[in-house]
Amino acid sequence: MVARTAWHPGSWRDMPIRQVPDYPDPARLAAMEEKLARFPPLVFAGEARRLKAALARAGDGQAFVLQGGDCAESFADFTANTIRDTFRVLLQMSVVLTFGGGTPVVKLGRMAGQFAKPRSSDVERQGEVTLPSYRGDIVNGPEFTAAARIPDPARMEFAYMQSAATLNLLRAFATGGYADLHQVHRWNLGFVARSPLADRYEDLAHRIDETLNFMSACGMSDLPQVRETDFYTSHESLLLPYEQALTRVDSTTGDHYACSAHFLWIGDRTRQPDGAHVEFLRGVRNPIGMKVGPTSDPAELVRITEILNPANEKGRLTLISRMGADRVEAKLRPLLAAVARAGRNVTWLCDPMHGNTTTVGAYKTRSFDAIMAEVRGFFAAHDAEGTIPGGVHVEMTGSEVTECLGGAHRLSEADLAANYATFCDPRLNAEQSLELAFLIAGELKTRRLRPEQMPAQAAQ
Repeated sequence: MVARTAWHPGSWRDMPIRQVPDYPDPARLAAMEEKLARFPPLVFAGEARRLKAALARAGDGQAFVLQGGDCAESFADFTANTIRDTFRVLLQMSVVLTFGGGTPVVKLGRMAGQFAKPRSSDVERQGEVTLPSYRGDIVNGPEFTAAARIPDPARMEFAYMQSAATLNLLRAFATGGYADLHQVHRWNLGFVARSPLADRYEDLAHRIDETLNFMSACGMSDLPQVRETDFYTSHESLLLPYEQALTRVDSTTGDHYACSAHFLWIGDRTRQPDGAHVEFLRGVRNPIGMKVGPTSDPAELVRITEILNPANEKGRLTLISRMGADRVEAKLRPLLAAVARAGRNVTWLCDPMHGNTTTVGAYKTRSFDAIMAEVRGFFAAHDAEGTIPGGVHVEMTGSEVTECLGGAHRLSEADLAANYATFCDPRLNAEQSLELAFLIAGELKTRRLRPEQMPAQAAQ
């Protein structure tokens, strides 16, 4: 065990670290860190505090978290339309959850910073050639060439600039009229409108219109909750030199905040209690998350919650379970029980994507049926333990990709090649995302109608 000393933004450098790129020129890396440290923050402490309060409500069963976006953002696929379409699908999903499930939704995008990716191996082999693995556009390039795979600190500056532009657009969408509930019909993407889900979504949109007409007649049509929405950003806190460089002291409280995103999480590969990633996030005041996989030990998990949230604050720590459909209940229930028994305040999310990845020929893919099964298992495990399912965490896009099998159009193995666009993990397309939202809304509605089977704090 490495001795833990007083925290400061660079204390992680004294701890063991995993998933770190091997930069060939330390001086260039240090110069880039110094440059980024002078840049304005991307997000603000007050926004992070509002998100923390919203996550606390989700942990108490008074809201539901919808976290979604790309597996890894791309420098090349950076357009206003791409950002708008992903935002639009998240809006669609949120209205399905809010109106169909009767639950306020906390909208949290894997956007404006999700550039770094952990890898199972430090190298990638193709034939007789071995090169460093692609670690996301903030580190190196996806092309299988020696030049592209060299970690380059200059990519951090480009990631910052792209994140700033993305945040600017997201803020405009969220508060400038695009998120107005009067626009719910216009959020439908063309290929979703042609899907078997079209009628179901249009029926919901018509019911929302009727509600808004009633509110207008009562003089309530100009409420800010109708015209705009809160939207937050998140990414995995993997590239710690970048995260430290964007850490700032809040002028109102004197606390340190990681200002690269509102919400940062620790991945399943970097959640060691004495590791650098846990060390960094324990000291920033943002709401934070941690992935919890099938190898997680209940006692160790409780210990990490104590390290990351020593004051046991609600909304501070979100645990994101990623088990696999065939083992979610068996593996998750002991963890739920241990955390509850220890009295730890956490918000539980379900990541139904990462435990359900398979390979078909040359393609990594995921079964939509397995994704839905893990979500159902997540709810069932919480029902069995008397705990609260707080939300979902999904990899998705607004593009008409063919990366995950199944869904309303029953995409088959033969369909994967039609529009397989990801450099990393397979994503749900808009139609599959909307279908998942309807499934979750049904689960939430069932729980709302059966308060006697819910935890007391969620039923109040």
